[in-house]
Amino acid sequence: MTRTSRAPWGAIALLAVAACSRGKGTAAAATRDSTADPKTSAIALSAKEQEHVKLIAVKSETYRPTVVTTGTVAFDGDVSTQVLAPISGPVIRILADVGARVKKGDPLAIISSPDFAAAVSAFRKAQAAAIQTQKVAELNAQLFKADGIAKRDYDQSVVDAESAAADREAAIQELKSLGVDSATLASLRDGRTDVVIQASIRAPLDGTVVERLINPGQLLQAGTTPCFTVADLTRMWVLASVFESDLPYVAPGDRAQITGAALARPLTGTAIYVAALVDPTTRATSVRLEVPNIGNALKRDMYVEVALQSSRTKQGLLLPVSAVLRDEDNLPFVFIESAPGSYARRPVTLGGRLGDRMEVRSGLKDGDRVISEGGLFLEFAQSQ
Repeated sequence: MTRTSRAPWGAIALLAVAACSRGKGTAAAATRDSTADPKTSAIALSAKEQEHVKLIAVKSETYRPTVVTTGTVAFDGDVSTQVLAPISGPVIRILADVGARVKKGDPLAIISSPDFAAAVSAFRKAQAAAIQTQKVAELNAQLFKADGIAKRDYDQSVVDAESAAADREAAIQELKSLGVDSATLASLRDGRTDVVIQASIRAPLDGTVVERLINPGQLLQAGTTPCFTVADLTRMWVLASVFESDLPYVAPGDRAQITGAALARPLTGTAIYVAALVDPTTRATSVRLEVPNIGNALKRDMYVEVALQSSRTKQGLLLPVSAVLRDEDNLPFVFIESAPGSYARRPVTLGGRLGDRMEVRSGLKDGDRVISEGGLFLEFAQSQ
C-alpha cells in the first residue's frame, strides 16, 4: 500500500510552534529518552496538540474479507489447443500466420504426404466398387422379380453392395481424420471426380493463431509434431496463488478484480476452480479465474495482481486506511495510545483492503485505541 496523504499545513504549523515551545519548556515534552529508539519509544502530546489527532477504538467485527495475491495469465484451456500434424510429410505452404483469425475447419498449412495420397487412392477404389456393386444389386433385383436369377444370387449381390458401401464410408472417415473438410467429403460422397483434395492441417476451433511452430519444407510426423496453437482470446484464465491461511475464504463463484502494470483499467473475473493440490515449495494453492479479455489486454504469462472478494464471512479487526503508515522499510505500523496523551508505534500485519478500510491480521487486539488521523504529525515529531 502506497501512502499518498500529506501532513496538513495546520499540523505542520502546530509542530513548529510545539517544537519552539518544547525548547522553551512551555509545552509537553517528548517523554522518550535521548538514547531511546524512536521506533519504540512513546511520545506525549499536550492538550492543544491532541486536538489535531483523532482516536478510534478497534473492535472485532464480522466482514467479508478480500484475499489479495498475485497470479499469471494463461489461455483458457477450454477454448485453446495445440494443433498436431495429422499426417506425415513436408510442409508445402503456410496458409495462416500468427495473428490470423480462423474458423473451425479452416486450413492452416498444406502438406505433401504419401500417406494422404494412399488414403485418397483407397477412397477412389472404394467409391468405384460401391457404385459398381450397387448397379449390380439393382439389376439383380429386377431380374429376380422376373425370375431371371436365383434368390441366392440376388442376396449375394445385395451383400456385396452393402460391403462396398461400408468400405467407401471407412475410406471417407479416414480422409476426415486426415483433415479433409466437410464440403470436400460431401462432394466425394456424391461421386464427383473433379474434386481437388490436398492434405491440410486444419483449425480445430474458432479463434486466433497465437503460435506458428513450423516452416515451409519442414518434415512433420503424424500425431507428434506440434504445428500451431489456436486460442479464443475473448476470455482468459488467471491462475492466482492463494496461501493456506486464505484458502477458507476462497470458493468457486467468488468475484475478483484483476489489475496490473499493463492494464489500463481493472478487469473483473470469477473463480471457477480451487486446486486440490498445494505447491510443496511455495505452500500456495492455485485458484483458476475466468476473466473476459476486454480489448485483448491480457496476454499469456502476464503477471497480474488479484483481489478476490470472498463470499464467506470472517471475524476480525478493521482499520481506516488513514491510520496505517509505512516506515523506511515500507513496513506498516500504527500509533496506539499507550497511556492517556502518550502514543507509541505498533507494527501490524495487514490483509486485504475493504473499501476505505484495511484488514489487520496481527499487531492489534480488540479495544486498542489507534490514531486514525494525525499519525503523520506524530511520525514527524518522533523523528525530531
